[in-house]
Amino acid sequence: MREAAPRDEAASHGGPGDEPAADGAGAGPSARVPLAPRARLWPSLGAVYRAQLSRARVARIPLLFVATFQSLGIMVLMRGVVDGGAEARAVVAGSSVLVVAFVALNLLAQYFGQLRAGGGLDHYATLPVPAASVVLGAAAAYASFTVPGVLVTAVAGSLLYQLPLGGLWVLLAVVPLAGAALAGLGAALGLLAPRPELATLGGQLGMSAALLLGVLPGGGLPLVVQWARDLLPSTYGVEAFARTFEPHPDWGSVAGDLGVCAAVGVLSLAVATRAYRWAATR
Repeated sequence: MREAAPRDEAASHGGPGDEPAADGAGAGPSARVPLAPRARLWPSLGAVYRAQLSRARVARIPLLFVATFQSLGIMVLMRGVVDGGAEARAVVAGSSVLVVAFVALNLLAQYFGQLRAGGGLDHYATLPVPAASVVLGAAAAYASFTVPGVLVTAVAGSLLYQLPLGGLWVLLAVVPLAGAALAGLGAALGLLAPRPELATLGGQLGMSAALLLGVLPGGGLPLVVQWARDLLPSTYGVEAFARTFEPHPDWGSVAGDLGVCAAVGVLSLAVATRAYRWAATR
């Protein structure tokens, strides 16, 4: 009995080859394991953007050609009615931004409407990424497809209506700002619509509004239509681009229009983010 005591004491203190238990191991069912840190916004945004860009590249390129040819056709038809001046500047600027409206507003509303109806939001809701990165990543991917069509439309329209090409660099600001405003609106329409058919209808109505109110100059429109035109997010991008065709552009007004477009873009994307959170928890 005396010889068993040292062995029991050694067993109670652990042998030389024993290792201490890991933290939380053997602490019972009440032990809490720390979760991994939540993904940050910008890396998550980049990942969603690349995924959406690769997924939509094959399916959306034909639709991009449709949007570009639609804008080119409008400019050719209006050439027989408009000779020059403010009307020509409005037609070229409105037709160029219409490419952005077709993709960022119409197609994005359809995408989020189908994503919500098919249960695709459940996949994104399970990922440890911020809600804003999903909306911004998808919006940026769709807006990226508009860049070639906008450039082709702007150059062709400038040559067709004999407008100066020196202000085309403003499109580097018009496309992302107008794209953000319209994409946020399209995403909100798709996420809030109870059925995908209604999301498609809302996107098409929005694109029709951009077509009718964006291509025509606002000076000769009725007062009520001018108010509706001022509420359209793409109007300020159209106005900013149209001013660059003037003989002596007012760059202060151009910057003001772009600032309003940027503010509307931030607001619309914030609304789309809230709509995504609401739709993902329904």
